[in-house]
Amino acid sequence: MPHTRSLATLAAIALALSAAGAARAPRPHPAPAPAAPRAQAPDPLLERADAGRIQGSPSAKVWLIEASDFQCPYCKEWHDESYDTIVKEYVSTGKVRLAFLNDPLSMHQYSMQAAEAAMCASVQDKFWPMHQALFATQHQWEVLRDPAPFFDSLAVKAGVNAADWRKCVSTHATRPLIDADKDRLRRSGVEATPTFFIGSVKMEGVQPIAVMRKALDDALAKAANP
Repeated sequence: MPHTRSLATLAAIALALSAAGAARAPRPHPAPAPAAPRAQAPDPLLERADAGRIQGSPSAKVWLIEASDFQCPYCKEWHDESYDTIVKEYVSTGKVRLAFLNDPLSMHQYSMQAAEAAMCASVQDKFWPMHQALFATQHQWEVLRDPAPFFDSLAVKAGVNAADWRKCVSTHATRPLIDADKDRLRRSGVEATPTFFIGSVKMEGVQPIAVMRKALDDALAKAANP
């Protein structure tokens, strides 16, 4: 997706979040108290990071917005069980656009560090390979004394320019975007990870693939017959 569409993407995500209904599933994780809002500078690096964590056709009429935490075991469970199927059936076919919003919970020691690792990869359009690697290896890095070298190796394997990625991480260059995600999610009533927004429906917790398919199909039908 071209980076110049980043601002329009943010507006579309904000609209989808504000329109979300109150459909809820059991809450696996309580969220911390809302953080104070932080202004996001119109920084080209942040625009690239924002654009890189979205996949799917720009002409898709339905958004699937995922609020997630890379160290959350429930987020990993949903990812392992459903992510590939959703991408294959809905995103790669041009029906749905998928956006990943960061909600690193303070109860998870390395969740913010992992989010920054992913978003700095996103600056180089390598978010999704890094996203895959972080969830695949969650049980390995979450028990380390210092996961930074492990994240570094994952980023290099994902294909980043190592020097640029390391500079991004060391300067916390994408933290304003992560903080903006958290603020947007708090204002949208997100209280657990994972949380999903599909059309006007808000869903909390690990959702079975059949439930996700129905919500997506219903949203697509509604979009086709407004």
